[in-house]
Amino acid sequence: MGWLTMPLSSMHPHTTPKAYLDAQFTYDRRADAGKGRALRIVASSCLRNQVYYAAAVPSTDGVDEPTFAVVCLVKWNPRDKEGYVFGFKDMTEHMGPSEAECPERILALLGDTDDPSALNWRRRCIDNLARASRPLEHGMRIRLPSPVKFTDGYEGDEFIVHRRGRKIGLAKPGCSYPGYRLSGLRQLAWIIVPETKVHKTVFA
Repeated sequence: MGWLTMPLSSMHPHTTPKAYLDAQFTYDRRADAGKGRALRIVASSCLRNQVYYAAAVPSTDGVDEPTFAVVCLVKWNPRDKEGYVFGFKDMTEHMGPSEAECPERILALLGDTDDPSALNWRRRCIDNLARASRPLEHGMRIRLPSPVKFTDGYEGDEFIVHRRGRKIGLAKPGCSYPGYRLSGLRQLAWIIVPETKVHKTVFA
């Protein structure tokens, strides 16, 4: 499915991408006899208003079926010059989305599946969660999976972590000033570079 874009008025009464998409994917098409299909969202998140993840429970004739993941790419720009402030492109985990930062609380709600694409997507999400939980300590020397070129022309793959509260900066080896920041650093497959320490010789 392609992108669907709309002005804020078309989102009414919802004012955020998450609220609109929660409602969009919730429906009950059962007839009076209770026969028919329904879908309800039991948990969702719209990370940075860029990617929407949700756990959806389908049902047939009132009987619940295994919960699956819905993933939507999101465009959210309240200042869009043409007034089309919101757009989304929806898919399910069975389509193997490239985006794989689904929160753990949503992954935990998903039902059993033997679909290869869905299983692969879930594994990538779990791997990303594990990477994101790794500590980035002040003074740590790390190596990125590939060199990064910055706007000042510097290119490198090894940096010293400078941490001040929740803010993380990167410095070139041998430089004390953290002159670089890297978006999505926690999700990258960086490794710790062991540093050899020379111990002072003590004579008896």
